[in-house]
Amino acid sequence: MNRGNVPQLRFPGFDGEWEEIKLGKLAHKIGDGLHGTPKYSDDSDIHFINGNNLTNGKIEITEKTKKVDYTIFTKNDKSLNENTILISLNGTIGNIAKYNHEKVMLGKSVGYFNFKENTDFYFHVFHTDKIQNFFISELTGSTIKNLSLKTLRETIFPLPTLPEQQKIASFLSAVDEKIQQLSRKKELLEQYKKGVMQQLFSGKLRFKDENGKDYPDWEMKKLGDVGKIVTGKTPSTNDSNLWDGEIQFITPTDIKDDIKYQENTARYVKSSDKIKTLPINSIIYTCIASIGKMCISKYPSITNQQINSLIVNEFNSFEYVYYWLFYLTPYIKTTQANTTLPIINKTDFSKFHISIPSLPEQQKIANFLSSIDTKIENTNSELEKTQGFKKGLLQKMFA
Repeated sequence: MNRGNVPQLRFPGFDGEWEEIKLGKLAHKIGDGLHGTPKYSDDSDIHFINGNNLTNGKIEITEKTKKVDYTIFTKNDKSLNENTILISLNGTIGNIAKYNHEKVMLGKSVGYFNFKENTDFYFHVFHTDKIQNFFISELTGSTIKNLSLKTLRETIFPLPTLPEQQKIASFLSAVDEKIQQLSRKKELLEQYKKGVMQQLFSGKLRFKDENGKDYPDWEMKKLGDVGKIVTGKTPSTNDSNLWDGEIQFITPTDIKDDIKYQENTARYVKSSDKIKTLPINSIIYTCIASIGKMCISKYPSITNQQINSLIVNEFNSFEYVYYWLFYLTPYIKTTQANTTLPIINKTDFSKFHISIPSLPEQQKIANFLSSIDTKIENTNSELEKTQGFKKGLLQKMFA
């Protein structure tokens, strides 16, 4: 891909080969966090972080992140500063974050680099496949893989002149900003959808009919009253005549969180009198293990036994029922909270309650929520394209 130590894609005005320098020479200090358990203190404002707190280039503090006593913090001061980059050393290897003067104490699964100068260029180098693949190749340990400080010090970084570093870092930082904006937009849309669903399904927000009048009062029914519930079954894997057909075979693994309509599956089956083929627009709902994964069938399909499907009758909107189940899922999960293997059988699934408006109001609710979903999907598509664009840049802009 490269000619010598020269990147495939380069800004005009720069030429010559890049240097290669070990990280141990670029950083004046490389280390990791506390090996041991600190003294925790709920009254402190200093959070104790591990590698899983490093996400999307930042330190992420959650309500589960514990706080540490100030005395312990001062004894383990790592002199983190604006030129510090953090890295996860075990578990999820190679997550990178910039340190931005957060009040944190590092656990042993967080490594740190205190660089001698601005770190923007280094931050992007860490994300390249070349560096990430090197880290993976050097992992130690059998059960829990670890990235050693020795490996970090020996890692070779490509290094152009400072003006070229600044040009690359500035460009990629602008792409990162676009990614962050799209991520935030998606997050806000999802929050808005959640709030609207709460208002709609609690009856606090109601639509009017075409004459501006109220629709009839809602009825409370059971899922089994709005359609037919079908429990899936896996065709015999010993019978090759049942497989490699035209009908989707849906398992929980095929169902993705951001996908409303099931487009593709890993496997396909042939029609069989022994197994019920679901029509299009059936609601697919996982009821064993990963409770609540759901979608709508876009094509005729068959599911495995982990799934209960609802074929909604003509008196109700399948999309309305889908959104109601989406709204109800947090409650459904609580019914299985204390079980080792969560299971909701067909009978119990059919007994969950659903509030039923008139069909015209169902359709208005479904159309409104679908319009929000479309905005979320479009934003997510733009986000994925921008992330793919950045990935391509990382492959081509570094020697």
